[in-house]
Amino acid sequence: MKQEIAIYWMRRDLRLTDNAALHHALKSGYPVLLLFIFDKHILSKLPSKQDARVTFIFDTIEQLNLDLNEYGSSLLIKYNTPEGAWAETLSAFNVKEVYTNHDYEPYARERDDTLAEYLASENIIYKTFKDQVIFEKNEIIKADGKPYTVFTPYYRQWQQKLDAFYFKAYPVQKYLKDLLPITIKNKLNLEDMGFERSMQKFPTKHFEDKLQTYEDKRDFPAEDATSHIGLHLRFGTISIREAVRAAITQKAHKWLSELAWRDFYMMILWHFPHTIQQSFKPAYDNIQWINDEADFEKWCNGNTGYPLVDAGMRQLNATGYMHNRVRMVVASFLTKHLLIDWRWGEAYFAEKLLDYEQASNVGGWQWACGCGNDAAPYFRVFNPELQAKKFDPQNKYIHQWIPELKQQKHVEPIVEHAFARERVLKVFKEALNQ
Repeated sequence: MKQEIAIYWMRRDLRLTDNAALHHALKSGYPVLLLFIFDKHILSKLPSKQDARVTFIFDTIEQLNLDLNEYGSSLLIKYNTPEGAWAETLSAFNVKEVYTNHDYEPYARERDDTLAEYLASENIIYKTFKDQVIFEKNEIIKADGKPYTVFTPYYRQWQQKLDAFYFKAYPVQKYLKDLLPITIKNKLNLEDMGFERSMQKFPTKHFEDKLQTYEDKRDFPAEDATSHIGLHLRFGTISIREAVRAAITQKAHKWLSELAWRDFYMMILWHFPHTIQQSFKPAYDNIQWINDEADFEKWCNGNTGYPLVDAGMRQLNATGYMHNRVRMVVASFLTKHLLIDWRWGEAYFAEKLLDYEQASNVGGWQWACGCGNDAAPYFRVFNPELQAKKFDPQNKYIHQWIPELKQQKHVEPIVEHAFARERVLKVFKEALNQ
C-alpha cells in the first residue's frame, strides 16, 4: 500500500517562505511532495530557444530542490503537458489532496478548471489559495457589486481595506518538517526541453534600499531608482506581502500604489478576460490601423529616429527590461505615431520582457493606446522629444543606449510628430464616431 500524501503544485510562487498554498498543504496532516511542471503548452509557444525566463525558472527550481534536500525531501520536476504530468504523478503516488495558488490568466484558469474536474473524478481533494496579490477577484468591488474599472476609487478602497491581516507572512518554515522524505534524481536539463542557457543577468531580490527615493527619482531612466522586482513578483520568488510590508514600513506611498496597480490589473483580467485580445472600450476595435511592417521592425530594433523611443527599445532587446516611464513613451509612439495595433506591441513585450505579466502588460498597452479601462485619453499623444527633455535632460540614458547620437549619426525620424498627432486624432475620432 503506497503512502498517502498531499501535493503542492508550484507554479508562479517559486519560494519556500510566506507561501499560502504550501503553508496549507504542510498543515494538511499528510506528508507533502512539491511538484513543478515545465508546461509544454507554454514552452512550445516561446519563439526564442534562449528565452532568459526559462533559464531563470530552471535555475530557481534547481536551487529550490537543493533547499528541499536540506530537509530530506526533493522536488518532483516534470516536463510535459499538465494533463500528462498529472496522469504520471497520480499513477506513481497515492495522492489524497492537491494544493496550489490562484492564477488569473485565461490559459491558467482553463488549465486549473480541467485539473479540478480530473481530480474530482479521482476522488482527490483540490484546494486553491490567494497568494500573488493582496486583494483578488471580488474582494474590492463597488457598492453595486460590480468591479471597479477606474484605479483611483479602487485604490481608495484598497487602502481602506488594507490591514496587517492581509500582508502577514505565512510561517511556512515552522512546518517544513512535514515534507515527504524522498530522494528523486532529477536529470532534466534545459537542452532536454529544447532551450539553450541564456547569459542574461537577472536583478537581485534586494529592493528595500530603493524605496526612500522611489517617488522622487522613479521617472528618470538614467537613475537606477526603480526596484527591479517585477521579475521576482512575476515568478513568486518574492512574496507580494513582503513587498507591501516593506512599503508600509518605509512609508513608500507611491511604491505601494504601484503594487496596488498590479492588483487592479489582475482583477480587471479576472473579470474581463477578453481584454487580452479585445479593447476594453469596444469602439477602439474600429480603428483603421496602418500596421506597416517596416515601421514596426524599425520600432522593434530602436531605429525610429526618436532617441528616447530607440533607447528604450534597445534597452529592452539587450536586457529584457525597460524603464517604466519609457514603456509608456514607446507604447504611445507605436500606437499613435505609427498607427500600429497595440496588440503587436503587447506581443513583442511578451516575448522580450523578463518581468512580463499578462495582466499589467495588456493593461499598460491599452492605457497607452487609450482603449483600456482608466486609460489616457486618445487625444493625449506623448511627444517623445519633450519627454526626453523632461526626464532625461542630460541625455545620459539616451547616450547609454544610442552612443552614435554623440556624433549626430542617429537615423532620421520615420514620422514627423505634428503630422502624426494630427493623423491619429483624425483616425481615432472616425473610429469612435462610428
